Amino acid sequence: MTNWLPDLNAGSGPLYQRLADSIESDIDKGVIGAGAKLPPQRDLAYDIGATVGTVGRAYQLLRERGLVSGEVGRGTYVLGQRADGENPDFLAPDVGGEGTRTIDAPRGELRFDSMAAPDIGQGADVADVLSRVAQDHPHEISSYTRDFPDRWYAAGARWLSRNSFHPNADAVVPTLGTHAAVMAAIAALTTPGDYVAFEHLTYSQISRSAGLIGRRTALVASDDEGIDPQDFERVCAQKHPRMIFLMPTAQNPTLVTLSAARREAIARVAREYNVVLIEDDLYGHLTDDPTQLLAEYAPERTIVAGGLSKSVAAGVRGGWLSCPPAYRHRIRVAHKMMTGGMPFLLAEVNARLVLSGQAGDIRKRSIAEISARIAIVRETLAGFAFKSHDKVPFVWLTLPDPWLSGTFKNACLEHGVLINDEDQFKAGRSEQVFHGIRFGVSQPGQRRNIADGVEVIRRLLDEGRAGYDSFS
Repeated sequence: MTNWLPDLNAGSGPLYQRLADSIESDIDKGVIGAGAKLPPQRDLAYDIGATVGTVGRAYQLLRERGLVSGEVGRGTYVLGQRADGENPDFLAPDVGGEGTRTIDAPRGELRFDSMAAPDIGQGADVADVLSRVAQDHPHEISSYTRDFPDRWYAAGARWLSRNSFHPNADAVVPTLGTHAAVMAAIAALTTPGDYVAFEHLTYSQISRSAGLIGRRTALVASDDEGIDPQDFERVCAQKHPRMIFLMPTAQNPTLVTLSAARREAIARVAREYNVVLIEDDLYGHLTDDPTQLLAEYAPERTIVAGGLSKSVAAGVRGGWLSCPPAYRHRIRVAHKMMTGGMPFLLAEVNARLVLSGQAGDIRKRSIAEISARIAIVRETLAGFAFKSHDKVPFVWLTLPDPWLSGTFKNACLEHGVLINDEDQFKAGRSEQVFHGIRFGVSQPGQRRNIADGVEVIRRLLDEGRAGYDSFS
């Protein structure tokens, strides 16, 4: 397809529609044959003087018409011609499928809003373990899980261990991911109407989920060093929260890691006001930060949650929490009630990945890939204010004046890059403005895609608001 260019003079309507129509016409005429690879979206956008987003929308339209297919890691290919009279609305389903998430983001943009572990070939490891579990335990797979084998708890104890924190297996609850672990703890240890405290910026899906089951949100202020213990004490005195959700190491989205002094202060306040601490160590487990976990300052009231999604594979839904023994039974029951229970297949696969050492090996490979991608970001965005960590797959960028977070997100979207603005991390209605955005580097695809996306971000930062406006 090196010499092919579409004819955009014919037809009417938006550019992306004319582009799709032109490609469809050339397919019908045989100019583009079955199996031909369409030009990469960025190359075609450059050739016709359009945005990547425009080309992406055209390619998506062609997919919807059943003319092309996106193959993971390879590009967009023309499908075989339909037989005369065949109704495209009633095509037989492809039982092989491409999964629920193709390599292309919606409308063809670059997906910089994904935090899952990078694809470094771990699918082969997981497939091997899945096959062996299915062969070894056919009866367990065909039925419901009623009893948890000891190895599931041992795997959780091993995976949650970090620095000098080593939970006992009898303190562990296997869960369907870290989110489910946290929500099970909130459901088990609070009642409707209770306050749960959060930082203004955090993994806000927990606060939203807690709201769905009747819990109220109390916001605690933070500064450049993380959550403010004095404001935490003020909130405790005024609203009496039963729990607080925290990410003490590599906080999402700000990447702040709490000092030992702040952790000690938070533990003191929690003990004084009888607040349960939920310590999400999902990103902390990627780092080499030597600071003791919050759980070591207040072991009698701290729940530690973690899992495999950011460092091994998000699709296996591997998660565990450790908690004080008095909480364990209630949390396990709450998890079953809220999720329907642990599927044997996933729990056994996750346990084998951890206990065999495969999960640890995949994590090392993931970290190496993350580090290479973060290096690209640092080089490209040199001179701008941002926070990053060698082993954590996202960046927190402070926007220069006069950019607003939502406006910058829209500008990136217009240029084919999906990012997250600060509002997506607000746990409640907050008057605080941070003028920041978060973008990830662990999406599928090659490192050159990271370079392309970060170049777009750099170009928008260089051009300022004069380089973007909405004409809709």
